[in-house]
Formats: sequence, structure tokens, C-alpha cells
Amino acid sequence: MSVVIVGGNECMECRYKQICKQYGHKAKVFVKEKGNWVRKMGCPDLLILFTGTVSHKMVHNAVTEAKRNNIEIARTRSASAAALRNVLEEHAADRLGCS
Repeated sequence: MSVVIVGGNECMECRYKQICKQYGHKAKVFVKEKGNWVRKMGCPDLLILFTGTVSHKMVHNAVTEAKRNNIEIARTRSASAAALRNVLEEHAADRLGCS
């Protein structure tokens, strides 16, 4: 499964990818708005928005692209490793039909 993370901390970018890899997911992380990042986003299975550390413009662009491609969106205020793990665990439980 592929995951795109929008927002977060630059120093945690590699850690975010490691955590996703532990859950068996391939991740792309966009901490800052660089170039045409929306096109680089692709069509992942899950879009994770760290809303506390990202601009409104980036959130708007990511959500618009996700809706256009029917991508599931998960939002969390915190950009911590624990918050990412919680989102990935909740998403896994939802896919299995457990809540």
C-alpha cells in the first residue's frame, strides 16, 4: 500500500518513511511546498495530513487532488511518530472491518 504524508517536520521525514515501511507501506513525504508537488503525489491509497504543521494552501491542494482521485484522507493535528502510528493502525483496522 502507498501512503502520502503532507506536512510534518523536516527532521522527521526519514523517520516517517521508516515507520510506514514497518507497517508494510511505501511512503512519500511532502513537508514543504516544492515545485509541483501535487503532481509528484501520484495516486496513493492513503493521504495523511499533519494539519498542525502545514499551510492552508497545501492542505487545500492535497484535499482537492485526493477528492479528484478518490483517495482516502486521514487528518491529525500532531506530526509525531506516535500520531503517524495511530493513523496507520486505525487505517489497517478500517480495512479489516474492525473499528
